[in-house]
Amino acid sequence: MFSKDARQDRREERQQDRSFGRRNSGNTIYKMRERLVSLGDDFFIENQNGDRVFKVNGKALRVRETLIFEDLQGQELCQIQERMMRIKDSMEIEGAQGEPLAMVKKALIAPLRDRWVVKIGDGPDLDVQGNILDHEYTIEAGRNKLAEVSKRWFRLRDTYGVEIEPGQNDVLILAATVAIDMMAHGAMA
Repeated sequence: MFSKDARQDRREERQQDRSFGRRNSGNTIYKMRERLVSLGDDFFIENQNGDRVFKVNGKALRVRETLIFEDLQGQELCQIQERMMRIKDSMEIEGAQGEPLAMVKKALIAPLRDRWVVKIGDGPDLDVQGNILDHEYTIEAGRNKLAEVSKRWFRLRDTYGVEIEPGQNDVLILAATVAIDMMAHGAMA
């Protein structure tokens, strides 16, 4: 039925899936606050040790919703902006110099689960699937899981985690997670 290589690949995939959320998996877990993103508000993203690693600066007095990701020294890493005048909700993630990095969109047809697409400018698109409203979903490139979002790693009610595989662009994945959270929970004005 399955070749030996296919069985080995599936076994490795299952082992990788089970390693998510474990302390010694080599993955980085970030702690996020649920629904605290709003115009003019700032918040910090912490690592699994509780150390602040990124600041998300909500810029007020702008025509469209804008969030700026900064490191702890205040250097801009990327920004998320609501895209106006589109048929579907979308948010664009731009680099520090304004170059387009990704576009986050909700999929038109998602019969059983929430499904989103992160269109990466110079790389493979990311598929986001799962229960977005309850913060239980995965971010994948093809069949490779890059990140998992879950509430089960933290006991605080309004907190969820984003666990990212080593070697990924953590800022881009966190920015996409914030954009999805804003669009799914109606935080956009």
